[in-house]
Amino acid sequence: MHYTISIARRYLRFRKDPSKKNSLSFLTLIAIAGVMLGVAALIIALTILGGFEKEIKEKVAGFTTHIQVTSFQNRYFPEYENAAVRMRASVPAISGVSPFVAKEGMAKCGANTEGVFVKGINSQKDVSSVRRYLTEGVFDLRYDGTSIPGCVAGKKLLSKLHAGCGDTIIVFGLVGSYAEMRQPAIRPFVVCGVYESGMAEYDDVYLFIDIRAAQELYALGPVATGFDVMLHRITDAPEAAEDIMHSMGYPYYARTLYQMYRNLFTWIELQKEPTPIILGLIIIVATVNIIGTLLMLVMEKTKQIGILKSMGASTGAIRRIFLFQGLFIGVIGTVLGNFFALGVCWAQLHFQIMSLPSTIYFMSTVPILLRWENFAVVSAIAVGLCVLASYLPSALAARLDPVRCIRFNS
Repeated sequence: MHYTISIARRYLRFRKDPSKKNSLSFLTLIAIAGVMLGVAALIIALTILGGFEKEIKEKVAGFTTHIQVTSFQNRYFPEYENAAVRMRASVPAISGVSPFVAKEGMAKCGANTEGVFVKGINSQKDVSSVRRYLTEGVFDLRYDGTSIPGCVAGKKLLSKLHAGCGDTIIVFGLVGSYAEMRQPAIRPFVVCGVYESGMAEYDDVYLFIDIRAAQELYALGPVATGFDVMLHRITDAPEAAEDIMHSMGYPYYARTLYQMYRNLFTWIELQKEPTPIILGLIIIVATVNIIGTLLMLVMEKTKQIGILKSMGASTGAIRRIFLFQGLFIGVIGTVLGNFFALGVCWAQLHFQIMSLPSTIYFMSTVPILLRWENFAVVSAIAVGLCVLASYLPSALAARLDPVRCIRFNS
C-alpha cells in the first residue's frame, strides 16, 4: 500500500485517546452522512419516478390497451371478426386484436344505484390485462344465451352497490342515440369476479360482461363498437396507429395510449425533468461539506504536512493524501447510500409502507422500479463530485511552506 493512502486513512480514523478532541472525526461522519443521504434521496426519487411511469403504462394499457380503434359519429363495426383478422394481417406490429362493445349504463343492487361503463368483451380472446388484477372469483364471462350472464366489476364499484362476488346486480342499458333515447333495457348479471387495479377511474366505473350479452343489452345486433389492439412493442404505437387507419379507412380511427392519456404522460415527463436536478443539488451540498471537512483537516494537520514535506514528500504526494480522503468519504457515503436506498425500496415493495390516494395518483401505494442503471449512474456522479470537491483542500495543503508549518505549529 502506498504511504499516501495509509496516511489518508489514519487522518480519517477516530482518535483512541479520549482526552483529545474528536471534532474532526465527527465532521467526517457528517460528510459521509451527507453523501449517503444525497445518494439515497436521488436513487429513491428516480426509482419512484420509474415506478410511476411503469405502473401507469401497465395499468392504463391493461384497460385501454396500446391502441383503441373506434369510429366517428358512433358508427359500429359489422363483421368485426373479419375486420380483426384483416387488421392483424395488415399491421405486423400487432400482437393481438380484441373487439368490444362499450357503452354507458346503470347498475343497481337493492336500493343502491351507480352509473357504470359497460364493456362487452370475449374473455377467451381478450388482450387486456384486467384478469391480472382479479382479487376474487374468476374471469369467465362466457355466455350461452340462456342462463344469467356473468360480469366482473371493480371492488370500489361493488362496495358502493353493497354487492359482492356471487351476488346478482341489475344493469340498465341505454338503448338508442342520445338524440332519440328509448326505454332502457334491463338485464340481471351475476358477479363472477372482482378486480382491484388501484386506479379509481376504472375500479369505480368499469363493468365487464360478455360481448354477446352486451350486444343483446343494447340491442345492437352482431356488431362491435371498437377494437382493443396490443402490440409487440409499445414504442411502435404511433406508427401502428397510422397503419391501422390507412388499412381501415374512414370513418374509423385509431388512438394510441399516449393520445388517450396525454395529460397523464405529460405530467410524468414534467415530474422526471426537474426532480434529478433538484435532488442532485443535495449531492452537491454534501460535497461542499467535504470541502469544509478537508479544510479543517488541513488546518489541524499543518504541522504534520510540514514534517512530511521536510522528509521529502512531494507536492503531488501531499495532494494525493487529501484527494484519497475525499475519495474515501465519497465511496463510503455512496455505498451506504446505495444500501439505504435499496432497503427503503425493498421495504416499500414488500410492506407498502408509503400509500397514496388512488383517486389522484391512479394507484394505492408508491410504486418502485429497481434498475441497476439508476444505482450505477448516481454512484458514479456522487464519487466524481466528491473527488472534484477534494481538489481545493488538496491544492491548499500542497502549497503550504514546510518551514512555516513547523515553526508556527510547534
